[in-house]
Parts: sequence; C-alpha cells; structure tokens
Amino acid sequence: MVLALTGCNDSADADAGKKDGAPAAQSKAPSQAPASPGTGSPADPAATPGNDQPTVPGWQTQARAEHHFRYDVPGTADKWNLIDQDSAISYTDANGKPIVVMTGASHYREGGCASNPNPKALGEAGKGQLATIGTTGGGTEGTLQENARNWAGNWGFMAYGGPDNKPKIEVSQAKPWKHGGIDGYTATAKVTVVNRPSSCVPPTAIVHSIAQKLPDGTMHGWVIYADQGVPNALTEAEIQKIMNTVRPTGS
Repeated sequence: MVLALTGCNDSADADAGKKDGAPAAQSKAPSQAPASPGTGSPADPAATPGNDQPTVPGWQTQARAEHHFRYDVPGTADKWNLIDQDSAISYTDANGKPIVVMTGASHYREGGCASNPNPKALGEAGKGQLATIGTTGGGTEGTLQENARNWAGNWGFMAYGGPDNKPKIEVSQAKPWKHGGIDGYTATAKVTVVNRPSSCVPPTAIVHSIAQKLPDGTMHGWVIYADQGVPNALTEAEIQKIMNTVRPTGS
C-alpha cells in the first residue's frame, strides 16, 4: 500500500488541507491547473532553456525551468515525442478537478492503445502511450522523502486506475539520489492494474520519481511511469539510462 501523505503537485497550494476521504495513494489536487491542456504538438528542442545538448548522442532534450529539471529521451525514430513544455498532463477527480499534474513532458509510443485504465484524463494524459515522463511540484509541505514516495505512488495510482478502479500499489522507501548535479531522493512504485478494458492495457506498471529541494524551500519532482508486460514496454535498463540523464536546468 502507498503510505502517501500529501504531495506537492505542479503549482499546488502547499497550504491547502488534505482532501477528506481521499484514497491512500492520492495527493491533494492542485489549486489550479498549471497550464491549459495542449494539442500535443512536439516541443522544439532548440527552445528548451539554455539550449542544452543531450548527454546521449542522438537523443533529444526536454526541460522545465519552473521545476529546475532537464532530461534526455531517445529520438523520434525510437518513438519518443517531446510535448510542449507548457502542456499539462493530468488526471482528475469526479468533478473534473486535477489531482496530479505534470508539465515538461514526453511520451513513448503515444497512441499504442485505444483503452485506458483511468478514463479521467486531461490534456496529454491517457492517449495510449507506453510511458510518460514529466515534472511537478513547487510546494513546501512534507519532507523530500515523503514527496518522492508520494509522487511515485500517486502517479501510479492515478495513471493506472484512480479511485474508481484502484490499482494495487507497492511503494519503496525513498533512497538518496546524488547524480547529475541533483542531491535528492528517489522512490519506486510497482503497480498491478485491476481495470484492463483491453489486452493492450498493461497488467503491471513501474513508476520512478526523483525529488529535489531548492534553496527557497520548494520541492520539485521528476516522474516516469511506464507500462510493463506488453509489447515494446521499456526495460528497467532503458528506464535507468533515461534517469541517469536527469539534471538541473541551472536557471
């Protein structure tokens, strides 16, 4: 089970109270969505902050200066697509209010599955992709370790079922992450999907988070959630190679 408290969502109001009756793996909803859902047009790598070059030859760079994260993913030939940095990926509650939100995102094999374990998706979420990466945070509530666990657990919970089709979640303890100029924590959530409306919806999934705290006290997260047990799913080695490119934006 996820022992989630509250998570610092993208542009969340850190002083807002916890949602009454919220499921264990759910963080509080952001006070407002950080960006209007986009159209999914690919981001121009030249427009990323600092025009930083990828650390892996042939890869492409995505960044979100608001959250001080930059990372690389394989090129378009490998079915990776950078989403406009301001486009929001979100899953909502029954009233359409976002619960988890990320920006500065990228997708792997978007459109590979027409079904979704959680139909309450907003913006670029839930379009059949086999993996999604993005950044979130900005609040001050909780410890960095708690937020690392919450981001992993909450995204696994919402992306692979949500309150209506609760998946089974196991979240690791947060471990120190000191790599690429980031001194923070990482956590992993293992997901067993309960709602599988079609065979292309994965039986399991994996979520990894990286959490960092800035000098102003705000905490920010980088998250990857990836289908497992389906054709073309990312391997753990491929996921780790991507994670090893995560670094600060320097802005």
